[in-house]
Amino acid sequence: MFEDFYGLRARPFQLTPDPAFYFESATHRKALSYLGYGLAQGEGFVVITGEVGAGKSTLVAHLMATIDPAQLTVGLVVTSALDGEEIVHVVAQEFGLHVAGHDKASALGAIEAFLHAEARAGRRCLLIVDEAQNLAVSAIEELRMLSNFQLGAHPLLQTLLLGQPEFRATLLESPELEQLRQRVIATHHLTAMTAREVQPYVEHRLACVGWQGQPAFDDQVHAEIHAATGGIPRRINQVLNRLLLLGAVEQKTRIDAAMLREVLGELDDDGAIALVSPQPKAVAAATPFAAAPATATAIDTAATAAMIEAALAHRDMQIDELQRAILELAAVADDARHAPAPHGDGAAVAVLQEQLAQAQAQVAGLEARVAEQEATLRHMLTMLIEWFEGGEGHRAAA
Repeated sequence: MFEDFYGLRARPFQLTPDPAFYFESATHRKALSYLGYGLAQGEGFVVITGEVGAGKSTLVAHLMATIDPAQLTVGLVVTSALDGEEIVHVVAQEFGLHVAGHDKASALGAIEAFLHAEARAGRRCLLIVDEAQNLAVSAIEELRMLSNFQLGAHPLLQTLLLGQPEFRATLLESPELEQLRQRVIATHHLTAMTAREVQPYVEHRLACVGWQGQPAFDDQVHAEIHAATGGIPRRINQVLNRLLLLGAVEQKTRIDAAMLREVLGELDDDGAIALVSPQPKAVAAATPFAAAPATATAIDTAATAAMIEAALAHRDMQIDELQRAILELAAVADDARHAPAPHGDGAAVAVLQEQLAQAQAQVAGLEARVAEQEATLRHMLTMLIEWFEGGEGHRAAA
């Protein structure tokens, strides 16, 4: 619906991974560097973890789009809860192998024969396992056993493991996975986007579908989107879909903070706010009676921190705007100094004076807004300091 109203070729904030919309944030750039390094080694395991919606699958889709199938054969496994025997059959299936006996030994034999054939044809093999946190430890260990297949001294299979943060914990802490840990050659945890990356991310996805500046967005909107979503790409997409739909329904060509708050309020009323907002971790307590206030305090602290981060981002944008205005004022003043004398041309003098007055008023207004932001930040920080010094912070962390 909103695509037609805003003249877009397609939906820019779809939730399914699409390499055409890949946006290289700082954390994705680092992940690609680790992937490139790992693939260049041609062996072992590369591990990428991240929160739900952080962009792991989109990263893989982008990687797949850049792979030359004449050089690298890829099998992609998106797991459910698989055990050691099941994962072997699934890997065989993803490489297009038919296993006649339907037993583990036959599947392993088929996989080994396939890997040897690919190596003789001059192709390396990469196995990508998504949602690896669902795998049983026995299945992860079977993946390590597959990495033992070699042709002479050359390993035949490399594996990329993608999972949520709990998979990272499993990999680090499970005593059964010590041998696999020794074969991990690169690892990276995808973090959320920073507040400054939200606007480029939004504009990049819009540009991919033919955005020509409509709708426009108030500067404050991007900072508040980051505060509401924690900077997780899929959460941002969910909010933007609702926001653009509201804009189309109300025939708005500019998206402002009031519209964003309306959308967040609707999500809250629908019970869907948990899908887009960062959820606080459960707080361990010594007694059941201490659990409720500790959790509430943690939520308040997270909300305050998010407000401060949003305010900092908004302040930075205002400082940038102030600097531009000062440069414009300096240019006007420089033009005035180098302009020929008007020789009594009162109209030209009046125009020049009006330009200077407007530029000075703009700078003064921006300085006042920045000062107001600084005062708000100081107030928030003072509240946090008083909260910790009063002992509430220590009790929440206990």
